[in-house]
Amino acid sequence: MSSRPSLAQVAALSGVSVKTASRALSGEGYVAVETKARVQNAADELGYRLNRTARELRRGGNTSTLVGLLSGDLANPFYSRLASGLERELRMHGLQLITASTDENPEWERRLTDSLLERRVRGLVVVSTMAEHGHLAAERRHGSPFVFVDRPPVDLTADAVLLDNRGGAKSAAEHLLERGHRRIGIVGDLSRLTTHQDRVEGFAEAMEAAGITGWRDYLLEDAHDVDKAERAVRSLLARDPAPTAVFTTNNRITTGALRALRASGSRDKALIGFDELDLGDVLGVTVVAHDPEEMGRHAARLLLARLEGDDGPARRVILPTRLIERSTTAPH
Repeated sequence: MSSRPSLAQVAALSGVSVKTASRALSGEGYVAVETKARVQNAADELGYRLNRTARELRRGGNTSTLVGLLSGDLANPFYSRLASGLERELRMHGLQLITASTDENPEWERRLTDSLLERRVRGLVVVSTMAEHGHLAAERRHGSPFVFVDRPPVDLTADAVLLDNRGGAKSAAEHLLERGHRRIGIVGDLSRLTTHQDRVEGFAEAMEAAGITGWRDYLLEDAHDVDKAERAVRSLLARDPAPTAVFTTNNRITTGALRALRASGSRDKALIGFDELDLGDVLGVTVVAHDPEEMGRHAARLLLARLEGDDGPARRVILPTRLIERSTTAPH
């Protein structure tokens, strides 16, 4: 593999000094239009690109224009919409977003966090899969801002943007109870995740208020992907007695549930999922909906406030959910 061309080579090819070449490519200083074009042509010919991160570090001391986002599987529409809202807000303030997926692996999250901080990102937005975050306390003392989204920080004082998970799940359970369902299967995400725990607790609140004590017999956890969710729902449908309705705690699990219900021909089973899903309106799936892009925008605003010098107490924003009724929970 050949080495990358240097700025000195660009300067030599275009017949200017290194300083002039640098100014021409970075858009700084007074450089004649003809000279700028000649330098740019030389850079294009050689395949030279400015190392903007290194340049920013030299100018600013220890920061860049980059903001890191650590999340779960980026193939999940929830994360892509979250990133979209975050990026659009940051872009208006001259900041760029870089994303990395942890695949819900705590060890990988720790490595990625360290890697991004070593690159002196301006701040981090984190959808964390870790059980605690005390290891970031020193970075917080050094002024590195963190904003946690979807899942709260543990053992760390930091801003957070969260959903009303308990309230949303409670509304789902109440919706099914109002339609006469008593045996309700619950298929959930990784049991160690706070989002999953909060949604199960909200569901439990409604069930127990209705006097239904055996609801945990129909609870299956750790169905993290579509295939596992499909198998979990199939196992629920095979029980005797089978549940008359299913509540899924995220969009990927809902997709698995739809596959299982279709394969089994269980058209009489009600289904409600947490999170909107692609083509949910076309498929007629009742959901507990929210706005991931708004979550991203809120996270960006909190981060920008910290970068502008806000040193007030950590803020926690709780975003609402809303139940959208469609055909999968319509009375038969």
